[in-house]
Amino acid sequence: MKMVVKQDPVYVRRRRVAATVALVVLVLLVLGLVKGCQAVVALASGKPGPSTGGAAAPASPGAAGGAAASGAPAGSGAKAVDVSTTHLVARTTIRGNITPKSVVASPDGTVYAQNMMYRHTVTTYAPDGRLLATIPDSVDLARFGVPGHPGQTKGAPVEAVFTPDGRKAYVSNYSMYGAGFSHNGFDDCTSKTPVDSSYVYRVDVATAKVDQVINVGAVPKVVALTPGAKTLLATNWCSGTLSIVDTASAKQTATVPIGAHPRGIAVAPDGASAYVAEMGGEQIYRVDLAARTAKPFAKPGKGPRALVLSADGKALFVSDNDSDTVVKLDAGSGATLATARVADQPRSMVRSADGRALYVVSYGARTLTKLATADLAVQQTVRTDAQPIGVTYEPTRGAVWVAAYSGSIAILDERTDGTPAPAGSPAAPSGPAAPGTTGSSAPKAGD
Repeated sequence: MKMVVKQDPVYVRRRRVAATVALVVLVLLVLGLVKGCQAVVALASGKPGPSTGGAAAPASPGAAGGAAASGAPAGSGAKAVDVSTTHLVARTTIRGNITPKSVVASPDGTVYAQNMMYRHTVTTYAPDGRLLATIPDSVDLARFGVPGHPGQTKGAPVEAVFTPDGRKAYVSNYSMYGAGFSHNGFDDCTSKTPVDSSYVYRVDVATAKVDQVINVGAVPKVVALTPGAKTLLATNWCSGTLSIVDTASAKQTATVPIGAHPRGIAVAPDGASAYVAEMGGEQIYRVDLAARTAKPFAKPGKGPRALVLSADGKALFVSDNDSDTVVKLDAGSGATLATARVADQPRSMVRSADGRALYVVSYGARTLTKLATADLAVQQTVRTDAQPIGVTYEPTRGAVWVAAYSGSIAILDERTDGTPAPAGSPAAPSGPAAPGTTGSSAPKAGD
């Protein structure tokens, strides 16, 4: 008997294929909808969703994470919270092998801490405080085309600034240590003291590696970028000058004389000028960056250290380390608009994303003070670990990070719920001073 194989008509086979394809498409759509819902729920809850690359997603050591690493616009996660209605509440304290002289947050929330010559590192953190990488300050200068310094040279990371896209960070080095360097930096210097010139490192945030070195003056401290990051500025503590660097060529193109121990820098919104604090005197200078000249601008107090511009660029805030004051100046005329008395030795300052508050650390009093930018009224004071010296505002979570030179970084959130930290209460328990920051090695008042 002959076996007969039954075959479906062509139109029947076509219908079956179409039905199969439709079923597959439906399954894919359902899966996509579920993932989309998960992402929405994660966004609402503040937890990382199933996709990677977001600022809250776990990042591996050596990777920055966040929008800058994924190619999203810098600062896309920034929160301009109205901090006039919130209170600082301690979240956590970071400890370990650190002696942070400064902390600075990128537009996407990566935070760099500069640990000076006591640790020879820059430690980098995610917005939640997780350690992302520890970057050594050792470089082979010959690899960057710098002769006369064979072998490994160490620096002393002191301050940093991120490019607007968050992909690069420029880190100043207080001093250099290695072959060919014989006059290391120190605080009690003058422009006539024989001190070696130093370097600013450029760090690639994605790889957490130094990819460029720039020779500047002796004991560079604060670094700042003009809008567009075409020009880098660095104040040279021992040289008494401001370095002007072309970032395209990575070369110092000019130095502007300032005076005794220049430190703080604030760049005008149009990038045409910058304000520089002469901490060893009482003068704030306005520097014409095109003409490369500095003219006296204002005398707000003794030992002016940090400079911060208001959100609209119309007001300049100054911390006076020796007068224990914060002063608000008219950025055009230099006239004093307001003055606040704060605790002993106000050092670094930072402005909130919404522009309503200024956060100031007082090195000698172990406090962080929150001031209203409108009139410098004190809104809150919290206790910190010993020697608070650096402060930054992390924009993706609206948090304030405080670096204590004694060996810790406190993270405080601006919150409307919960119990606010009352005035004078500890933001975090105090711990023992880190090695290298006590006795004769303790940071000095003029630092």
